[in-house]
Amino acid sequence: MSKIDQLRISGQLPSPKGVALAVMEISRRDDATLEEVAKVVQSDPALSSRLLRLANAAASGGRPVASIREAVMQLGMATVRQLAMGFSLVDQYLHGACPAFDYPGFWSHSLFMAVASQELGRLLRAAPPEELFACGLMAQIGCLALATVYPADYGAVLAEQRAGQALLELERQRLGVDHTEFTAGIMADCGIPKTLAEPVCYHEFPLDSGFSEGSRPYQLVHLLFQARRMADLGRSPAAERQTSISELMLLGGKIGLDATDLGEVFDRVVGQWHSWAELLKVPAGQLPSFSAMSTAPVPRPEEEADEARTRKVVLLVDDDPTGRLVTQGLLSHMLGCTVHTAENGKEALALALEVMPQIVITDWRMPVMDGLEFCRALRATGWGQSMYVVMLTGEEDDEKIIEAFEAGVDDYLTKPVHVRALSARMRAALHYVKLLEAWENDRAQLKQFAAELAISNRRLEHTAMTDMLTELPNRRAGMEALARFWSASRRTGRAVAALMIDVDHFKSINDRYGHAVGDRVLQCVAKAIQSAARKDDSVSRIGGEEFLLVCHDADARTALLAAERLRRTIKALRISVADVDIHTSVSIGVASIEDGMQKEDDMLNAADKALYAAKSAGRDRVALFANGKSLCR
Repeated sequence: MSKIDQLRISGQLPSPKGVALAVMEISRRDDATLEEVAKVVQSDPALSSRLLRLANAAASGGRPVASIREAVMQLGMATVRQLAMGFSLVDQYLHGACPAFDYPGFWSHSLFMAVASQELGRLLRAAPPEELFACGLMAQIGCLALATVYPADYGAVLAEQRAGQALLELERQRLGVDHTEFTAGIMADCGIPKTLAEPVCYHEFPLDSGFSEGSRPYQLVHLLFQARRMADLGRSPAAERQTSISELMLLGGKIGLDATDLGEVFDRVVGQWHSWAELLKVPAGQLPSFSAMSTAPVPRPEEEADEARTRKVVLLVDDDPTGRLVTQGLLSHMLGCTVHTAENGKEALALALEVMPQIVITDWRMPVMDGLEFCRALRATGWGQSMYVVMLTGEEDDEKIIEAFEAGVDDYLTKPVHVRALSARMRAALHYVKLLEAWENDRAQLKQFAAELAISNRRLEHTAMTDMLTELPNRRAGMEALARFWSASRRTGRAVAALMIDVDHFKSINDRYGHAVGDRVLQCVAKAIQSAARKDDSVSRIGGEEFLLVCHDADARTALLAAERLRRTIKALRISVADVDIHTSVSIGVASIEDGMQKEDDMLNAADKALYAAKSAGRDRVALFANGKSLCR
């Protein structure tokens, strides 16, 4: 028996309580109904409000979900069980016995990852967004489990990990198990299917997963990896954000998000994170917008000076005309700088905004606004934070010098100014400016690269999923849409139907008029099908003259009526190509989801059988496959 199984039996693993436990017990029964689950959920106002929130998010702007019964129907029994488990654990484990483990911080990060997974899932359509929310919430639950079961030992592990050692390796060395194993066990307990749990367990190191590139598990593990990195950025100190932003831009480019799109997604996630954090009583820090963080002043380097003497813009602030003239001459002629001058801090602040100097040299004692006030005002602006500031002073008192550095000064120079001392300070300043420019250039190139990569990937994705002749989604996209509609129907109990559409006698059109005319006929038929479909239906060209229309929330009768309307619309088409009028018609096979169908292919095969029956009966007909038989109209 494994260590996890032993702990599960002993009751030491984190587990749900109260209503969440009742939901889990009900959902394990073969005869369980959504009505029973809804009735239990209604007894817990906190869980009810959380599920309503998620159901409305899943509705994507449709009619608001107002009742718990409707929310449970919308989300499905499996998802309700998963979410009830996750929310129960948050409520129970906001504090714990391991002093080294940051329980509130853990849940704050997990909640951010949950929302990020949901939003990315909505974009990439790799899995239902609400299921990805549950996966993100529990992606690191193994860490909480280890802190709960082994509080002292895990505290020692965390102390060593902060010293730089890999967490998984330390967990195995000290505890004989790692947090991914615990995560897998707990996710299995709460009913998260293996198809989702496996990518979760590999999300920290997606390249180690071995998933085939382009496969659904591959997409999921990289989606979760990106959500994790977004959560890392959301919880990181300001000084560490630049590295995370650079990585996120590259990751975003790989899934077709340029810097602007990524920023919009991230900001949306932050807004939802704050709302959920308030609901779950989890801390959530304030963050600038993604755009503000990505364009923030770079971290100030502390490298030693070199001999670089490129021509830089310097702002010299000194109320003494003689001293100002001498220093200006040294900077301009000996050190090759472009120098702008001001007589006091107030004048210098306005001039700094106009000329944007890289280096500022300012006297301390000046009228109107002295050097210290000027420096503080400069550092209070976004554009003034990265300027290199040297203070001219007659003071050499340690307390005064410390006060200057605390105000934001980078270096100081005693008066009167000597050539060698000024030259040494300027070498340091110029080296800083050089490093700053290199960093800014790298960041601009990274942003451009991410934008180009995003555009390229969007084009590739569009090409891979689009039929170039009709500009409809192709077979691959159609099959993915069919799988999504099928999955949604299984979760919510709502009907779904498939219409297989075939252009009658299309080969004879090609043979008689040529392929150019045949192509025009296909384009006109495709446009007619697209126009007849409802907004949320899926239309695709799945082969030569065959099209697939998948209708959500449509039973057999509704789909049959829609098919008949479509048949009449296409029969009435007048297609003129090169002075030739073409009249065409379609045969349509209809099937809706029925008891006994195990997967979406069963419904597709049923529609295909109905299509065959319609063609065999003379074409220009609609046929329905129901209860094992094809019926023609």
